[in-house]
Amino acid sequence: MSRSEKISFTGSTGDTLAGVVDVPEGPVRGWGLYSHGLTLGKDSPAASRICKGLAEQGVGMLRFDNLGLGGSAGEWSAGSFSVKVADTILAANFMQEQGRGISLLVGHSFGGAAVLAAARDIPGLNAVVTVAAPYEPKHVEHMFDTEIDSILRDGSAVVDLGGRPMEVRRHFVEDVERADLRDCIRTLHKPLMVMHSPTDNTVGIDNASEIFRTARHPRSFISLEGSEHLLTGKGQAARVARIISAWADPYLEVRDAG
Repeated sequence: MSRSEKISFTGSTGDTLAGVVDVPEGPVRGWGLYSHGLTLGKDSPAASRICKGLAEQGVGMLRFDNLGLGGSAGEWSAGSFSVKVADTILAANFMQEQGRGISLLVGHSFGGAAVLAAARDIPGLNAVVTVAAPYEPKHVEHMFDTEIDSILRDGSAVVDLGGRPMEVRRHFVEDVERADLRDCIRTLHKPLMVMHSPTDNTVGIDNASEIFRTARHPRSFISLEGSEHLLTGKGQAARVARIISAWADPYLEVRDAG
């Protein structure tokens, strides 16, 4: 069993970001931080089920809404990949200040790319997990590729992202096109587990291959047979949580703020 605590902290843009810490009812094996997909939010099925699943197995998890999503203030369109990375680091700092230093980073989809970029700036971090993550942040452009020219020309455009109309601004496109994870992955110097479904039609399995190929040991790859990108199918997210819990066991530790 686990319980949920509502928290908030100030993000890199100065806006207040809302989060939830899923706290184990029994002994805490360690603390982790979850980064959600592009527009999914902390309460999306994957985020909620993975974090609650880990908490039920003794791993406390913070999940939070990125800028302008869910309970967080600000405008989503003012964000970027760089803002997402910076806010992930600030979320880890928040947990450290609470005496819950982060040992584990878990990122799903676009959040998987973010945790790879953020890892080097989180002191005390021991391990990283990506789930259905793109090798290049600019992969996200496939969701609005017909609008990119008008975004760059006009400064912004409203596009359909997973069935939601969202404004994408020029700085977002320019930021993901500049982002390069190769050095972040190559110099991670931490255990990495890459999880991906071979039938993922949103972020293809070749992305997992590139991440794994670029990473140094210790590295692991888990094929999520039968899962789809959003992990909404019965038992899919719970399975991911069980695998992460078992794999991360040697890397978890409870650290205080001192």
